[in-house]
Amino acid sequence: MTFRWYGASDPVPLAHIRQIPGIDGIVSAVYDVPVGEVWPLDNIRALKALIESHDLKFEVAESVPVHEDIKLGRPTRDRLIGNFAQTLRNLSQCGLKVVCYNFMPVFDWTRTALELKLDDGSTTLGFDADLVNRIDPEQGINLPGWDTSYKPEDLKALLAEYRGVGEDELWANLLYFLKGVIPAAEEAGIKLALHPDDPPRPIFGLPRIVKNVRDLRRVLAVSDTPANGLTLCSGSLGADLDNDIVSMVREFAGQGRIHFAHIRNLKVDEKGNFHETAHKSDCGSLDIGAIVAAYHTAGYDGYFRSDHGRMIWGETGKPGYGLYDRALGAVYINGLWEGLDNARREAER
Repeated sequence: MTFRWYGASDPVPLAHIRQIPGIDGIVSAVYDVPVGEVWPLDNIRALKALIESHDLKFEVAESVPVHEDIKLGRPTRDRLIGNFAQTLRNLSQCGLKVVCYNFMPVFDWTRTALELKLDDGSTTLGFDADLVNRIDPEQGINLPGWDTSYKPEDLKALLAEYRGVGEDELWANLLYFLKGVIPAAEEAGIKLALHPDDPPRPIFGLPRIVKNVRDLRRVLAVSDTPANGLTLCSGSLGADLDNDIVSMVREFAGQGRIHFAHIRNLKVDEKGNFHETAHKSDCGSLDIGAIVAAYHTAGYDGYFRSDHGRMIWGETGKPGYGLYDRALGAVYINGLWEGLDNARREAER
């Protein structure tokens, strides 16, 4: 069981994470290097030393960002793919084992509310499908969390470049990227773990290619090697009610191709609106108990983390990444796992 931490600027201190029962490691990244540049060994070592000084492991990097030039297939992509491969080598040299990444154009998540108030007084992340559908990218996109990512003119120019990129072109660019980095990952002993689209549908005219079981199969078919695997995020994929998360876990964990499991619950309606909830199964639309049981039955021995949490008990901080609700989620997941372990032992007597 791991816990995501955003480095020295994260309002959640490592000392508090260390106190959560069952947390073994930290998932983090080097945040002070421009996207596309190599993560220096010294930066990785410093981050690892800080994490280990709190008796926690650092074996999963989330995320090594993929530069937009790679997704767009620009002439600069070969140099950037080389940089990504060198980052993998540097991470391996520091003892990292899994690298989570995504291939979402422009933004790696989309929400229309960061502080949606629930009936119990907690606040959470929400997505209003109608609101997103009404937005005209030509007139600018004004959503929470986006204003610091791009200047308006830069965002407009980037979206214009993607007008000529459909799903087929984005798939071709992902294939080109994977063929460039998988050999380096294999050599370094790194397991690449592709994160699905969040939400798993086209938005603002941007293509989405990692949104359902067919897409996941297609990714894994690129190269049948442990170096080419998945981050299976129940919340991202679960935002589409047609996605059967339990079935996906059985299939891909059974093949040993899930290297990182994000466990998150959310409440989804038929229109595609959703908001994130507490992890407990009856709080949302996903059967978290059945999802964890599917991992257990498959013999999954990879990394978990409780993904996203509400803000509860008056906490403020990075939306989705407070301490308390994610801690409750981690303990809940570990409790489910312990119960499954005990039931298995009883059955074997």
